[in-house]
Amino acid sequence: MKMELLEGRDYYINEQGYCVFTAYYLEQRGYCCKNGCLHCPYGYRKERAKDQRTDDVEQEDC
Repeated sequence: MKMELLEGRDYYINEQGYCVFTAYYLEQRGYCCKNGCLHCPYGYRKERAKDQRTDDVEQEDC
């Protein structure tokens, strides 16, 4: 069953004209897509994932 999206609750349009999903919508979706969403309720951030991969590589070289 598809969920009807409501502007202001599920998404908003930012100053650049992009549709930005809210934390409410992302949480209701039920999983993290690991795309680094601005309002990710799961705490995923691309920068942190990149840093962790770099740390893993550095540890393997030791």
